[in-house]
Amino acid sequence: MEKIRSDSGFSENLRRFRPTLPGYPGAMGLQEGDRAGRAGRTDRTTRPRVLRFEDLTSSDVPVVGGKNASLGEMTANLTARGVRVPIGFATTAAAYEEFLGTGGLRDAVRERIDALHAGAPLAETGREIRELILATALPQGLAEEVTAAYRQLAARLGRTDPDVAVRSSATAEDLPEASFAGQQETFLGITGEERLLDACRRCYASLFTDRAINYREEHGFDHLRVALSVGVQEMVRSDLAGAGVMFTLDTDSGFPRVVLVNAAYGLGESVVSGRVDPDEYLVFKPLLGRAGCRPVISRTAGGKQSKIVYADGGGGPGGDPTEEVATSAAERSSCVLTEDEILTLAEWAVAVEEHYGCPMDLEWAKDGRTGELSVVQARPETVQARKSKEAATLRSYRLTGEGRPLVTGLAVGDAVATGRVCRLRSARDIAAFEDGSVLVTGATDPDWEPIMKRAAAIVTDRGGRTSHAAIVSRELGLPAVVGTGGATAGLHDGQEVTVSCAEGEEGRVYAGAVDYEEREIALDRIERTRTRVMLNLANPSAAFRWWRLPADGVGLARMEFVVNNHIKIHPLALIHPEALADAPEHREARERIEELTRGYPDKTRYFVDRLAYGIARIAAAWWPKPVIVRMSDFKTNEYAKLIGGGPFEPGEENPMLGWRGASRYDSDGYREGFALECRAVRRVREEMGLTNTVVMIPFCRTLDEADRVLATLAEHGLARGSGGRNGGDGRGGPRAGGERGDGSRGGLEVYVMAEIPSNIVLAEEFADRFDGFSVGSNDLTQLTLGIDRDSELLAQEFDERDPSVTRSIEHLIEVAHRKGRKAGLCGQRPSDDPDFARFLVAAGIDSISVTPDSFLAVKEHVARAEREDRGTAAGRREGDRAERRPGARGATEDGDRVAGGRGAGRPGGRGGGRRGHRAEPREAGSRRTGTGTGTGTGDRQAGTGEGRTGTGEGRTGTGEGRTGSGEGRAEAA
Repeated sequence: MEKIRSDSGFSENLRRFRPTLPGYPGAMGLQEGDRAGRAGRTDRTTRPRVLRFEDLTSSDVPVVGGKNASLGEMTANLTARGVRVPIGFATTAAAYEEFLGTGGLRDAVRERIDALHAGAPLAETGREIRELILATALPQGLAEEVTAAYRQLAARLGRTDPDVAVRSSATAEDLPEASFAGQQETFLGITGEERLLDACRRCYASLFTDRAINYREEHGFDHLRVALSVGVQEMVRSDLAGAGVMFTLDTDSGFPRVVLVNAAYGLGESVVSGRVDPDEYLVFKPLLGRAGCRPVISRTAGGKQSKIVYADGGGGPGGDPTEEVATSAAERSSCVLTEDEILTLAEWAVAVEEHYGCPMDLEWAKDGRTGELSVVQARPETVQARKSKEAATLRSYRLTGEGRPLVTGLAVGDAVATGRVCRLRSARDIAAFEDGSVLVTGATDPDWEPIMKRAAAIVTDRGGRTSHAAIVSRELGLPAVVGTGGATAGLHDGQEVTVSCAEGEEGRVYAGAVDYEEREIALDRIERTRTRVMLNLANPSAAFRWWRLPADGVGLARMEFVVNNHIKIHPLALIHPEALADAPEHREARERIEELTRGYPDKTRYFVDRLAYGIARIAAAWWPKPVIVRMSDFKTNEYAKLIGGGPFEPGEENPMLGWRGASRYDSDGYREGFALECRAVRRVREEMGLTNTVVMIPFCRTLDEADRVLATLAEHGLARGSGGRNGGDGRGGPRAGGERGDGSRGGLEVYVMAEIPSNIVLAEEFADRFDGFSVGSNDLTQLTLGIDRDSELLAQEFDERDPSVTRSIEHLIEVAHRKGRKAGLCGQRPSDDPDFARFLVAAGIDSISVTPDSFLAVKEHVARAEREDRGTAAGRREGDRAERRPGARGATEDGDRVAGGRGAGRPGGRGGGRRGHRAEPREAGSRRTGTGTGTGTGDRQAGTGEGRTGTGEGRTGTGEGRTGSGEGRAEAA
């Protein structure tokens, strides 16, 4: 028996989330006129009792309810686009009214309702009305039309007494605001005319469940103004295969460019009810259908502990034809759907979304007899669609304290809440629940909703992100952790806990009240800047949380975080398991590896899959903007802590300066591991199509090391400029690879971290080898000043604003731009120090990359600095006009003319100092000025540099004139 999730709210949801659809002009085909002349259209003036799905449209909600109207709309319009919808028919609201008029049934129902209003118990009232309905035979005319339609269905299917799904679809013509979600019932696997007629009566009776009566009472609806349509649909034998649900957006974050698919073996009720932890697949919509792309960006096998199948001999009058049975070990470790099937469902979901013009919530099923997939229900998604239209702010939560994790599961939403645990076994225990408690239970269904509305947070043992508990929690705005596996056993009543969904895909329940902060970001007030402000991201599961931020891409995606948290196993332990064989001290590692890689005959495929999916989620969240992925930068002591890592890592006295970064990639001790990293990146770019992925090499000490790494990348199919789509070779200047902010068009770009003094000293030579630089300010400061950044004794001396560091950064930017390369910085200092952000802007940095929670502050710092810089440049231009000399004018890269370093640019070099000055942090109030001349070989230009003055940051003036390979720099006086 299946519980439904939505009914007559369908047309109202379409009006709300597709406001251009009154009869739905503007959406594909949602118009009555499109089918008014269709052959075989039933004459509605006769108030028919039964209508075929193909004779229905979405405007027929008052006639057959939202569910059946949607099935008709899809049958008539989307089968031509390849979407398979099982055929069927529906009884009408008029048929239900006729049934109520049989034998005084309407009056008898009204009497029971009047008794309820006079004080009769709800349970007694509901039971009596249901008994009256079940004891009343369908009117002869209605019964004959239903059986006739069933025979026609059998003939079309070529089967005698075909098994069908019989679904309730409530409707209220004058109550469009009503939503009867989850209140009526569906009966599966019904065969034969007698059982079909009985199932129709049982659907009618479900209109008077206690829950349905209570809902109408609470909302003041007249019980006899609500009607019910019965949908009879070809049964998809998913009990022999699988079924599930899918959404055309990410249900937690509202990210609109993915299709989320959940799948389990057997009938779909196990997914909807949250009885199992289903598989979860994500498909990136923008690349669906693009030649050569297979954009399945995440594929996770759920526990799937059980499945719902037909019961032996079930399905008789009053019986339940299904039962729940355990799945096999092979089923639990494998995925329900192949990649081809996932892509097919995603394409169908997009077709349905495009047709209705709003995000959609669909149910699908696979027939185990034929292998065919079908869409069996579709309705507008309401929760995130509503938030998307209303959200002018982004609410962000972050834990600021620490706590001991008690249980973990899937995070629903991104909020945090504290409260005391209240464990309940049944919704009937509502009297024991205290408002503001954390509800802990096995799983929920619609009976739990009155309790859920009073909870601070929800924790369940079972269920996935599309389970009932997850759906209702999102609607209520509550944090929930579902599928924990043992919360009811691991938590106890009255225990104070913190439920956190703010740490990515994994939700955690901590002991005690853990401190956290809540922030709101006003998205409509963020100023555009010339300097790109990008994000540092590590956790793929949290990437979609930040999609609304107007960031310019991802400046640093840390591969080692994906390895440490999503893979957990040392890559060489998967390539050489023999290194862990037999030794007793490795027994635990062997067992853990076997557990994590279950379902992977080729253990290395586990590493590549998990890494590729992690990178892909980040790249998809910011497509087509560039996402710079730093290849692994573990130190040896960190690698050794990975599962099975001990035998492959040497002990080092100083891992910070040891075997790390680029030095590992072509070495005998890690070459095979790096090959797996390259396979994952190549899969993201070439198979999935996410060509906005940029590779970055960390801790590259020498030019020879750079050459070896680039050669190794090329050996693994990641040569610079390779794998481009839509043109572009990935080389050239700062705009290579697409328009500003678009890294999706050109071939592969390879960056290098600028974090070692040798990267600065040899900046020109490194620029000849790489497409861009990213300054790692922490390591660069540490190695320039010779200070351990973790030293408490020297902490006060560790300062990125030291002149040796700032001059290094300026020099790198100047060389990068002269060579047509990009230069950025990834670090926290610009968010903590507005003066440092001002320095970077003045130096002409192309991008600054910061953590998401610092984005707003840095964006404000950068915007302010750019305004100040434009003001200063305008003043210098005014001075130029007063003292103009022929040929004396330079220009900044973005067109602002600057007095410093005059000299016209020539081919091979940029004339005029870019931002024509060098900045050094100074004490407040100090002022410096500078003048100088610059010369260059070839065409020679002379220039003078006018110093800038400032408070908090002294600026020195520099002049540059350069053509060809020559360069002259003005020194500060």
